Amino acid sequence: MIQLIACDIDGTLLRNGATEIDPQLFRLIRRLKEKEIFRPVVQELFCICENGALTFDRDGTVLAKNAMEHEAALELAEDILRIPQAEVLISGENMSSLVPKHEKIVRVVRDGLKNNVTLLKAAEEIPEEIVKVSAYCPEGIDRAQEMLQNKWGFRFQAAIAGDCWLDFSSLYSDKGVAVRRLCQKLGIPLQNVMAFGDNYNDLPVLRIVGAPYLMCSAADELRRQFPRQCSSVTEILETL
Repeated sequence: MIQLIACDIDGTLLRNGATEIDPQLFRLIRRLKEKEIFRPVVQELFCICENGALTFDRDGTVLAKNAMEHEAALELAEDILRIPQAEVLISGENMSSLVPKHEKIVRVVRDGLKNNVTLLKAAEEIPEEIVKVSAYCPEGIDRAQEMLQNKWGFRFQAAIAGDCWLDFSSLYSDKGVAVRRLCQKLGIPLQNVMAFGDNYNDLPVLRIVGAPYLMCSAADELRRQFPRQCSSVTEILETL
């Protein structure tokens, strides 16, 4: 029995460069919330953000936050900026901070991802706790991954979040940890959770739930791990 659905957004709900969620999904959510099986959370829609570092209640209050060690996170941000062609995105509870080398990263984060963006002259100007530091590498993350994980992989949780993104967060933060905590709060067994994802940063939650679904567009390595696959979230939700 499915009592909770956890779904990634970028690459899962938003596919093929889309910037708006299909309205059909909202109709399905309303229909599913009316079913008796969703009664324990009928009024709830939680948001798990920044690879599990932040969890928001339906009213926007923070249920859980795992901040990074601040000075180490700033040093990591500076290391990213030293990599040619790499840009850094520093995420807090309230905003996405950029120290842009080029205008493109501003367009990607502000106009593409629709984040609340602030521009800094230096990483240490960030006015809030840091929950995630990301390297944006439009030419591919292989070089950045090799350089950064060797130094920071023992200090922070690293996750590939797409062809161009490498994310770092607290060792105690990932989507699986966040979903596990949420299920404990709601009294829902993990076996009764359905989850959708498309990338390596979705692995922690896909591995712990009873009904994991991987998008067909995911990397071959991931597709070999998860036999349940779909081309759209709505096609699965319509069967519930």
